[in-house]
Amino acid sequence: MDFKKVSEDLLSFVQQSPTAFHAVNNIAERLKQDGFVQLLEGDHWDIEKGKKYFTTRNDSSIIAFKVGNNLEHYSFNIATAHSDSPTYKLKENTELQVVKNHYMQLNTEGYGGMIDNTWFDRPLSIAGRVLVKEGDSFVSKLFSIDRDLVMIPNVAIHMNRKVNDGYSYNKQVDLLPLFGGADCQSGDFMKLVAKELGVDVNDIYGHDLFLYNRQSPSIWGAHEEFISSGHLDDLQCAYSAMSALLNGYNDQSIDVMAIFDNEEVGSGTKQGADSTFLYDTLTRVNAALGMSNEDYLRAVASSFMLSADNAHAVHPNHPEYTDVNNCVYMNEGVVVKTHAGQKYCSDAVSSAIFKGYAKNANVPLQYFANRSDKAGGSTLGNISQAHVSLNSVDIGLPQLAMHSSYETAGIKDTKYMIDVMTEFYNSHVEANGPHSLKVTK
Repeated sequence: MDFKKVSEDLLSFVQQSPTAFHAVNNIAERLKQDGFVQLLEGDHWDIEKGKKYFTTRNDSSIIAFKVGNNLEHYSFNIATAHSDSPTYKLKENTELQVVKNHYMQLNTEGYGGMIDNTWFDRPLSIAGRVLVKEGDSFVSKLFSIDRDLVMIPNVAIHMNRKVNDGYSYNKQVDLLPLFGGADCQSGDFMKLVAKELGVDVNDIYGHDLFLYNRQSPSIWGAHEEFISSGHLDDLQCAYSAMSALLNGYNDQSIDVMAIFDNEEVGSGTKQGADSTFLYDTLTRVNAALGMSNEDYLRAVASSFMLSADNAHAVHPNHPEYTDVNNCVYMNEGVVVKTHAGQKYCSDAVSSAIFKGYAKNANVPLQYFANRSDKAGGSTLGNISQAHVSLNSVDIGLPQLAMHSSYETAGIKDTKYMIDVMTEFYNSHVEANGPHSLKVTK
């Protein structure tokens, strides 16, 4: 596939994934089509060499793996990304009738560190999951209203003359979406949810619902060199990891893709990178294959992780925000991220090994470090390493407007990431003495 076709498929995947629940469901469906077998965490696991499997947690995180046939000196090849993006979450009691009942708003709170002003004056809708009681069971149902439903209107400049002078938005005042007018009655929102799901409103017992931007993804630029969409951070990397796992395989390893929820709020949930989800899955796989705990520890010592989360491209209007020569550009390759304080887990060993993968895959690399006087964000690698400690490199794809409701990236870079991740999955890493790691195919 060429750059544009890969990007078109990515943007189709992103458009169908307005929340982490939808992203994980869409990944699971693609895995099933490729013959992956779903394992439930509450069931007994039977795992065979040469087969491929996946499991989910909370319906918003997913781990998939391919098992090699020759596991005498096996290791885990792990690529991680995250499924969530900054947005606004509906509160339990969500309806607000205001201004003498002329308007109905929805009561929301911020999820993650979004750019607030990118949510104004554009068509939005609502998606997530709803818990419905069916007999003695509480069933989780995917939910998305596929039409323009709500909007957050700006205050006219005539009434807020300071709006262009660094105005500070109040999430409880300025950022509540408008749902309806004077005809709205109390309970209308949940009635709409029930109608969309085809259930009785009294059978709805819970929900995790979020706003999402309805603006369609776009390929644009003088030479169609840019892509724009919501959720590129980090569904661009999640899509790449999924595609590479479908493409790649080596007989001496267990290839693993781990897509975690809740990275945008610190990963400290049962389904986040700071949970036991990865450790639980790897140890269960190890035990189901008849391996000992020592075998597991030996495998981890030879294993390697790609922690994939997008990176900041040089901004055309503000190049001074990035380091003078550790800066990156869209369409110029996969980014290796480093940080002296270990916000990123890349070091000399992991960067060298990843450079080898990129060279074999003919993929260009770039290197990113924050300006020394600016604090950067953190990501998955250093968090997950607290539970499964192994050689890891932090990588990503360059983008503009990170955490906007509509982000921009390069049309070439998704294919670059898929190619280098596929090379990674096609390779085998093995500890080769006290100061050496051997990489073979």
